[in-house]
Amino acid sequence: MFLFIFIFITYAVWMDNVSVEFFDPLRALSTEISEPVEDTFVAEKYPVSQPASHLSAKEWASFNKLLMQRFPVPKMISVSASSSKTIKGKKAIGELPANTQSDELNDSEKLTEKGFKTVSQQEYIKRLHELKDEIKRSWHSGDRVTSLKLSIKVARLLMDTCVAQFYPTLFVLATDIMDMLGDMVWERIKEKAEFADDGTKVCTLSDDFEANSICLEAKETCNNWFRKIASIHELLPRIYLELAIFPCWRFLRDDVTDNLMRLVMMIRGISDPLASAYCRFFLIHCAQKLPQRDTGHLVNCISDQKILLRQIISTKGTKFGNFLGDNKLLISLMEPTIEYTMRCIFKDPNKIADMIVRLELGKSPLELYGKVPWISIVLHYLLKVLPTEVVCSNALEILHLVDCSSDYTFDQCLNYKMVGLKLCEGIDQVNTVDAVIDEVIQAATKKKILDEYLKILDAYMDIILHYNMDRSLSSILSEIFERLCNEVVTEDELSTLQSIVVKLITHFDDMKYIFDLNYFVDILDVMHGSSRSIVCMHILTKATRNNHIDDPTTVKLLFDVAQSLHDNVDFSNTRSDDNQQAERLVARFVDKVDHGMELDRHLTFLVECRGAFSSMNDLKEILVHSSNLLATRALREKKNNLNFIKSCITFNEVTIPCIPSYARQLILYLETAEVSLFGGLISHADGILDSAVCCLQNVSLVDGLRKSNEDADGIVSLTRKLCSFMLLVPGNLEQGAMYIPKSILSLLDSQSWVTPKLRIRVLCSLLSLSATFAQNELPYHAIHEEVFGNDLLFHGDAIYSQELGSLSRVILHNMVDTIQQEPSQVTRGKLALEACNCIASFFKVNHEISSVCSKLMETAVSCLGGDDKYLQSTNNFVHKQSPLCVGGE
Repeated sequence: MFLFIFIFITYAVWMDNVSVEFFDPLRALSTEISEPVEDTFVAEKYPVSQPASHLSAKEWASFNKLLMQRFPVPKMISVSASSSKTIKGKKAIGELPANTQSDELNDSEKLTEKGFKTVSQQEYIKRLHELKDEIKRSWHSGDRVTSLKLSIKVARLLMDTCVAQFYPTLFVLATDIMDMLGDMVWERIKEKAEFADDGTKVCTLSDDFEANSICLEAKETCNNWFRKIASIHELLPRIYLELAIFPCWRFLRDDVTDNLMRLVMMIRGISDPLASAYCRFFLIHCAQKLPQRDTGHLVNCISDQKILLRQIISTKGTKFGNFLGDNKLLISLMEPTIEYTMRCIFKDPNKIADMIVRLELGKSPLELYGKVPWISIVLHYLLKVLPTEVVCSNALEILHLVDCSSDYTFDQCLNYKMVGLKLCEGIDQVNTVDAVIDEVIQAATKKKILDEYLKILDAYMDIILHYNMDRSLSSILSEIFERLCNEVVTEDELSTLQSIVVKLITHFDDMKYIFDLNYFVDILDVMHGSSRSIVCMHILTKATRNNHIDDPTTVKLLFDVAQSLHDNVDFSNTRSDDNQQAERLVARFVDKVDHGMELDRHLTFLVECRGAFSSMNDLKEILVHSSNLLATRALREKKNNLNFIKSCITFNEVTIPCIPSYARQLILYLETAEVSLFGGLISHADGILDSAVCCLQNVSLVDGLRKSNEDADGIVSLTRKLCSFMLLVPGNLEQGAMYIPKSILSLLDSQSWVTPKLRIRVLCSLLSLSATFAQNELPYHAIHEEVFGNDLLFHGDAIYSQELGSLSRVILHNMVDTIQQEPSQVTRGKLALEACNCIASFFKVNHEISSVCSKLMETAVSCLGGDDKYLQSTNNFVHKQSPLCVGGE
């Protein structure tokens, strides 16, 4: 062991003094590194920070998170035998010798078995987390060699690309461990530079410190770490470990460009394309930690990547690593590394011009080459990060570049799309718009696949519309329709077509102009499913922004659009936001339609809507309101066409029962009855009121005879409104003047959900109605001159007076009985006082009335006590009205 150390030190000294003619980038180290010095442990008390990173740690973590999510990992993973030993090997630190020397770092895990071993994904990931914890524990316990050895084991896992989809996840987990080791080494060396052995602080290193300010002991420790890593036999682990501590080169020299380029060349020695791509990925990440750096390594990395991709593209059936005949999978796995590299290349806006020249893209940002083919996947991510102004000023050249860069590494139509998106970002800066659009249309027309054709056009549609290029638009719509007629349209194609159509709808202000576009309606007819529904909603949204819709052709087209939307939405299921939005849009369309003075035509339109939109219950209410409005307009405009008004009322009588909510039915029945009286149609009003009473009877069928308090209050309020409305309606000579009030009274006894409190409210309304009918002149009448109130029809009629008296007595006795049924004593007392106030307000007190009031006051006293203020106030009021009443005394 000691002999090996002696030989190694002698070799290092020889390297310091001998000029080496042959440069081997796979084994080379800086000639300025001195011999290794044994690292000793110093307690880590003083936290220090890494150099500032140009790319934030948050951005790197976010990118890695997306990387792990991008490729699905199988539950079971086949790994090589050497990787299996690491994953299933020893876990206890105590089982590893603490005095392991540098020669032991060269003990590579040798394959003792042929083939692979299978482990679960969870086991693999769990073991990596355990290794990370073991490395951290070993480091803090002073066993740095064990930490390094375990880190080497982790780095060796990155040599295994057997399960390609798992490799990105493995890379993220393994490089997290590499970064942790690098942080710990950096902090240790910086601590030696800032503190003496006794813990005394010597100096404080700034973020931009220079190597000549570092003490000899810190440099010796740094040299020792690089020498340890240089002794690793396997190339890939050696590169990863040096990259992990690469920022530590700053303790030895100010310019580390040569060291970085050496590692770039060393990565060329990795034969597996996936492993080499991700190793470059990690190199670029580690280089971002340096405060000042040249971008040459980025250019070299992307150049090496392009060379490797060209080899993959040009070779068929050749095995690249573990990828035999599955080159597309290999390229998709390499894609994130290309994306990250391009992001770093154009991260500094001050170096964009220089990078464009160094990438051989052009002489300058304003003079690009358009005929030099690129690898399409590299070109895509170049276009993605290229500044918008560069793309806009060189649009034609870039389109030529895309045209001549066609290979299977990336879909060419997506590169056309990327250029289009960039041009849309700076839409006012686009040069030679006509030439650009002509070039795009030609490129799109060459695409035989409909999806590729539509994607290209979609990306440039905003430009065409922005510059009012009607000729190009007409040509595009014509070819789109022609292709749609000759092909079966897939969901992806429909989605892209939807985007194109929505852009058209959004751009123009007037739907009439949109409908007049050649082939627009034809294209819309070809669409189906959710894409058609979305387009229909956009059309209705645009159309209903105006005050009214009166053009007959537009109304017909919008009606078809609304019907299509209705037919594509399932209203039988639980109503979603989309369903509600669809119904609101259709309802708004119906409400906006205006046929002017052609009232018959508008009523016909409402009939068509009822049939076409039968599943939209809320719309039916709007149809009834619209029908009543039509009838009212006919009356106000002195168009006394009774047949038309009857048609409107008949329409309502058919439509209202189709609405599931009985409360809403009742509101609409009352509204329609009022319109009937306004038109002098008394018999129609009677029929509608009968329907309203039947509607109240059917309330008990809802929700299993149980109503919430809110629903019950609403029904009771509507019932009281019905009582108030009855003052307008002439009494029925055949069924009796009090036929409707009696029906309501009978209804109360049949409804189990009506509580005593609610019953008293209705009874008070009925009592008020009865008392008002007894007046010589009613407080209000129907507007129509042929509709007479009961005061004119039955004034002085003995039978009428007798019927009113009978109804009043029934109501009074019903009040007393209802109050006694209230279980709550306090509520029972208050109900008694409420009833007593109502009776005393509406009737002259005779012996019978006085007797009822006395009973109610006695009930109130027994429930509330004689000191209740409401009781005392009511008692005073009743005494003023009737000296005979002695309740409460």
